[in-house]
Amino acid sequence: MISVTTDPGRIDLGLAHRWIVSTYWATGIPWDCFERACAHSLLFAALDGEVQVGFARVVTDQATFAWLADVFVAEAKRGRGVASRLLGAIIGDPRLQGLRRFVLTTSDAHPLYERFGFERLGDTAGRFMGITRSASELYQD
Repeated sequence: MISVTTDPGRIDLGLAHRWIVSTYWATGIPWDCFERACAHSLLFAALDGEVQVGFARVVTDQATFAWLADVFVAEAKRGRGVASRLLGAIIGDPRLQGLRRFVLTTSDAHPLYERFGFERLGDTAGRFMGITRSASELYQD
């Protein structure tokens, strides 16, 4: 069974860095840069028992804006719902409720993110996606 944690003591940043450094969006990112980015983000890890099988981080002010970044699932666990569990936990996190804008970029996972409410934002490359809410939707009495 896959669970999701935000407990820093259960998130293996070294493993996450080894995954992220090999991606198309952060090829070769130095450890110190990745570590600093994580220190200023909300971190999420998908666990299969005690084994980390996924990772994501969210850059946010926890009030109006968030950027979903570095979503990764271990290759051996892809296609088994790990990313969906991870995204469900992120979208449901109390610190990320009531945001006006929640964005991400992707070159190949649009259908996954669309299941969680993200929409294509119209950039020419088609990578930007987001959830946008008006002030009237958020700040009603």
